[in-house]
Amino acid sequence: MIDLYFAPTPNGWKAAIMLEETGLDYRPILMRLSEGDQFSPDFLSISPNAKMPAIVDHAPDAGWGVDPVTVFESGAILLYLADKTGQFAPPQSDLRARKDLMEWLFWQVGNQGPMAGQLSHYRNYAPEDARDYGFKRYLGEYDRNLGVLENRLEDRQYILGEYSIADMLAFPWAFIAKPLGASLANFPRVADWRARTKARPAVQRAIDLHKSEQNRGQHRADNNTVLFNQSAASLRPKPKGDTT
Repeated sequence: MIDLYFAPTPNGWKAAIMLEETGLDYRPILMRLSEGDQFSPDFLSISPNAKMPAIVDHAPDAGWGVDPVTVFESGAILLYLADKTGQFAPPQSDLRARKDLMEWLFWQVGNQGPMAGQLSHYRNYAPEDARDYGFKRYLGEYDRNLGVLENRLEDRQYILGEYSIADMLAFPWAFIAKPLGASLANFPRVADWRARTKARPAVQRAIDLHKSEQNRGQHRADNNTVLFNQSAASLRPKPKGDTT
């Protein structure tokens, strides 16, 4: 059994898609991010960055020993699960294919994901008087990353040729292009890839997981100081009785 610490966001969908695709037995644990579940000592012991998704594998492969394995950060989770199941990633013995996989995983977690996340913040959650410059900057970066993906898909159906964890990582932020204020009109290959990926039953199940709990702009930087405007102090345990 694998515990999946999850919220219905693009980052949460990544791990849920992989678990659904592999058919592994898992238990989703809903994280109420607007209420600060991510800062609980128990969760910080699993995910020191206070971010979901994270997993706890209670039945790891023999090489890991008998204790449960905890994994945080979506890229690390998908790579761990790919190696555990032998699915959706080239084998470690195929050095060139594995190199390609690593490049595109790092592209997603270092470029597409963070730029899209900042775009989402300025489009949907930042105070009105702070939106203009940030929105324009990150819309440009999001657009640039769409261009990178468009070029990659010129002669292939999926990022590595065959469907893989590289697609699972990149899909969620492309899936919500419209709510980010962006368009795929100039990126037909990305639009086709998005449609192919979205049509997979496992992807649909992951997107629908706890769908009713999506933020949808209800919690914003101007009305929720737990979810936004965090600092190192957010990671420090609060004294007993302190509910601020």
